[in-house]
Amino acid sequence: MRSKHRVVIIGGGPAGSCTAMFLKKADIPSIIIEKETFPRYHIGESFTGETGGQLRKLGMEDVLTKFDYLIKHGTKVYGTGGKNSFYIPVRDRLGPNQSQRPATTWQARRSVFDKLLLDTAVERGVETFDGEASGVIMEGKLLRGIRCRAKDGSEHELMGEVVIDASGQNTFLANKGVIGPKGRGNYDKQVAIFIQVTGAIRDEGEKRDDTLIFYRTKNHWAWFIPIDREVVSIGIIVPSDYFTSKKMSKEAFAREELYTMNPELTKRVQNVQFVEEGKGAANYSYNVQNWTGKNYLCVGDSHRFIDPIFSLGLLFATKEAEYAAVAVKDYLDGITWEAEKPFLQYQNYADRGQDIIQTMLDCFWEFPFPFQRFAHMTHQEEIIDMFAGRIYGDAIHEYDSVKRMRRLLDMKGFDQSGIQREEPAPV
Repeated sequence: MRSKHRVVIIGGGPAGSCTAMFLKKADIPSIIIEKETFPRYHIGESFTGETGGQLRKLGMEDVLTKFDYLIKHGTKVYGTGGKNSFYIPVRDRLGPNQSQRPATTWQARRSVFDKLLLDTAVERGVETFDGEASGVIMEGKLLRGIRCRAKDGSEHELMGEVVIDASGQNTFLANKGVIGPKGRGNYDKQVAIFIQVTGAIRDEGEKRDDTLIFYRTKNHWAWFIPIDREVVSIGIIVPSDYFTSKKMSKEAFAREELYTMNPELTKRVQNVQFVEEGKGAANYSYNVQNWTGKNYLCVGDSHRFIDPIFSLGLLFATKEAEYAAVAVKDYLDGITWEAEKPFLQYQNYADRGQDIIQTMLDCFWEFPFPFQRFAHMTHQEEIIDMFAGRIYGDAIHEYDSVKRMRRLLDMKGFDQSGIQREEPAPV
């Protein structure tokens, strides 16, 4: 069975749902292919300031308020032994030349939130296909459509003037060889163990539901994210060889780490109860090259995932969703129709934004004490902008903190995309 559509979107998670809703605002219909039944488990429960701003653009604030989503005021990072902590508040800017001002965003149980987004997209008129994308239909450089298998076993061909990969870490188009190559990121040799607990001790006052990060040593850390009034999501991230050397189950490993990683974490989990089995992920850091083509493009994790430490996955999903909708409209309106690479400007814009985060994270891991000084003392407003997700455009690449971080990383052989050269640059 074959059907024709203006835009076919692979994946109904936040990247796909938000892209469809931004397209809908531009009067462009789309169809979302989603193989899973929502709600489904997912991590990444903390929103940055700009993620909150994107949801407000989509008219979601009243919905989130109605369902009593937790309010986040900032992120606190504890150093080794619970010392040398710093706090990054949520602040926004009304415009590029405006001063920062206090703001808030949200925390959420992702299974419920992702379903809410997809349901909202459907309520606004977005069509969905309940099944799995199984193959691609190519005609030269044109991606004509996606082969799909419905849950009843029937085969379908969804033909689209534009195809958008929002499949997240499934990286559908990369796995089908349409885009790529797909390379390993700097943080691919790690294991993340996820648990949810009740009985954890939160901070007092308005910062009760803030995100907490606990650092032990390079690439060995934990997150603590309240996701409702009772439950806290905790992630334990360690080098892969460290996890395998323990020869423990995920749950046993998590219990041990709760009490040995960082004293500030330990004092908050003395009497916790696990409310789910431990889950895990490994080798999750990657970077896909050449991820747009004549009539196809990617949004969010389908082309790059750096590191989960500062909860930026939803930021990339919601920001790139908006920018992708603009690029698709220009293409369908004929503005870029004849171009050999109609979405290259969008690709470069998105890549340069993610490069800022790559720089920040590489500096955090390679030079923790200089980074703490940037965040806590010398360049606080610039670091707040990066944590929030104000990372797009040329201006941020001229930030003094960015230039200083890149000089430090250059001495260790990192380029601006976070790829380490074989030979470090001369000091």
